[in-house]
Amino acid sequence: MKMLSAEQLNSLSKEELINAVLQVQNDYSVLMERLMSFNANTFDRKSEKMEYEGQECIFNEAEAESEAVAGVIEEPEMEEVAGFKRKKRSGKREEDLSKFKKTVVPHELPEELLNSMFGEGGWKRLPDQIYSKLEMHPVQFEVYEHHIAVYASKTDDRIVRAPHPVELLNNSIATPSLVAGVMNSKYTNAMPLYRIEQEFERSDVDISRQVMANWMITCGERYLSLIYDLLHQKLLDETVVQADETKVKVSKNEDPGRKDSHMWLFRTGEYNTETPVVLYDFQNSRAGKNACSFLDGFSGIVECDGYSGYRFMDRTNENISIACCWAHARRRFADAVKAYGKKPGLQDTLAYRALEKISRIYLLDEKFKNLPPEERKKRRQSTVKPRVDAFFAWVKEHQNDALPKSKTGEGFTYCLNNEQFLRMFLDNGLIPIDNSASERAIRPFTIGRKNWQLIDTINGAKASAIIYSIVETAKANNLKPYEYLKHLLTEIPLHLDQKTSECSLDDLLPWSDSIPECCRLKTK
Repeated sequence: MKMLSAEQLNSLSKEELINAVLQVQNDYSVLMERLMSFNANTFDRKSEKMEYEGQECIFNEAEAESEAVAGVIEEPEMEEVAGFKRKKRSGKREEDLSKFKKTVVPHELPEELLNSMFGEGGWKRLPDQIYSKLEMHPVQFEVYEHHIAVYASKTDDRIVRAPHPVELLNNSIATPSLVAGVMNSKYTNAMPLYRIEQEFERSDVDISRQVMANWMITCGERYLSLIYDLLHQKLLDETVVQADETKVKVSKNEDPGRKDSHMWLFRTGEYNTETPVVLYDFQNSRAGKNACSFLDGFSGIVECDGYSGYRFMDRTNENISIACCWAHARRRFADAVKAYGKKPGLQDTLAYRALEKISRIYLLDEKFKNLPPEERKKRRQSTVKPRVDAFFAWVKEHQNDALPKSKTGEGFTYCLNNEQFLRMFLDNGLIPIDNSASERAIRPFTIGRKNWQLIDTINGAKASAIIYSIVETAKANNLKPYEYLKHLLTEIPLHLDQKTSECSLDDLLPWSDSIPECCRLKTK
């Protein structure tokens, strides 16, 4: 609304003044809601708890469902602290420690001392008192100096060298264990290279961040990209793919005028627990054509948020359909509820009622999580679909009861604009109800971004996409990222040396039976 002078206000009719005041009230209401929503999202916990019909439903924002990863730990209840609430399971400590190498440390008394205490032969040994302690050995470095025997013929110019391991990088101190350690620190534990450099210095090891960056780019492109390509093809063979994207800054961008590039994420559907794949793809823009290019050859359903770039795939590729995420559908209502706070009348608000209806849909669908796809589809059609139908009927009935620019109004608009895509999960048992799995998968990158802020070069961004993909796919397959990276960096150079290659690269994929036991998590 444009600003009016006192003279212009005096010239307005009564009806015009009433409309102007109503407009100001609406704008003020929306502004205050946005301010309270901003404060709630900034300072409050990113969750909503609602109670109805004797049940409690928790609304977690998709970006914050891994609070422990971000370092946010919920404080325990007093009963837990005092030991009244939880009882330890008998044998759990022994079970937890059984996976580690055990060293027996005997503590005995000499026989002479025992004889002096009890008399000659006046004692017997009872069963030992046994307790266990867990020792930790900080990072240790060891130099392996390779001596390669060289032999020469006495009669001609022939020279023969003894067999030796294939080098990871020529004329470099880099080894699979060292490079995997740097990758694990940066891409699993979100440590920027300058902090890894400082940590090395505290162990009297002098390796610059520039050298480590070169290792990341070279090993990512030369070795890990081969596994990345195989995982990419596996992803394209899927029926359901989930997608997300986030901003990233590149300081030495090829396009000087571009402020933000984007890291895209594509993963297999959440219900694929046998061969899950998580892939990152760096692109200089958020244009939908980038997703189309990455998914070239894919035929199936892409689950995503309501960003129009994904719709570009649906419009331009007849083999791809879009399914929308219910977590995004409820998010605006959750923001409105948080902005409302604990004021009286919360349960009568449209936002609260919308969240309540969506929560019922979630609770029903959760019951079918472990069923086969066809059975899940059948149950959804008989029990979840009526709830979805009722929700959209209710939204259409009340869409004019909320201010269009309010969070509730925006939530209604989002749901109605995406109704066709929000209903997709009802017709296919392989489609999850929301896209939270991909948002959890992209979370490690966003946490790392807070530490290193930007990526120096395009090549560095592309290498980061490859390494993040290997790490997150390893985690999705219950592998130890460091051990798996070390295994890949040991084996892939052998594959490139045709003389020593004995197995296929398929044997290096994370679900392969050929993966060593040391790479597997024993607790899963």
